Amino acid sequence: MPNFFPINTILVPQGAEYKAVCRAFRGVTGSIPTVIAIPVGMKPLLKYLQQGQFLAPKSRVLIMGICGSLSDRYKVGDIVLYQDCVYQGKQQECDRTFTAQLHSSISEKVSLVKSMTSDRVIWSAAEKRRLGETLAADVVDMEGFTALEFFNAAGITVAILRVVSDDCQHNIPDLTPAINSDGSLNPLALAIAMLRQPLAATRLIRGSLTALKVLEQVTNLLFSGYSLK
Repeated sequence: MPNFFPINTILVPQGAEYKAVCRAFRGVTGSIPTVIAIPVGMKPLLKYLQQGQFLAPKSRVLIMGICGSLSDRYKVGDIVLYQDCVYQGKQQECDRTFTAQLHSSISEKVSLVKSMTSDRVIWSAAEKRRLGETLAADVVDMEGFTALEFFNAAGITVAILRVVSDDCQHNIPDLTPAINSDGSLNPLALAIAMLRQPLAATRLIRGSLTALKVLEQVTNLLFSGYSLK
């Protein structure tokens, strides 16, 4: 793998996603990026970014994590690289050069997609398909647009690489009530949401475990090759 780009910082939603990315760096020698856990959700993330002093101009930031599919084309475990992200009629683009460099390094394993960001969990399969069709979006997350808007305004180069954890054919539990105002997860509310929809919860857990394993693998693929150069 070519030594093609320096990445200063990786931002990953806190919890299982952050832990998966950190696991990927075990045994990796050489220089590795700083991995930072970020809050879940648009408002908590914006507040966090506005308070942070951890990035310098001309930094290269890679945002990683999991996402939901809005299209039959993308299944659980698929790796996606964002071209852009929309929210309420507005659009923010990922850095084209950085994205192309990432794509060239794992082109056989990753798909270029259009994404949308939501301020709540999109749990209904029917709503996922409707959003995918009306917005021409392939995947959904809860942080992408906010991060792109903030970093683009600051002149910081950013790309987004995620793994699909739930498809658009099945419902997942509505986890919105389990997300605290600071972007952390409330374990009790999370358990209640899961218990209310046990079949959907089982499917989400399986999908998430698959996606997290792939997230760890793709992180290792990118940075073990990069850091050993």
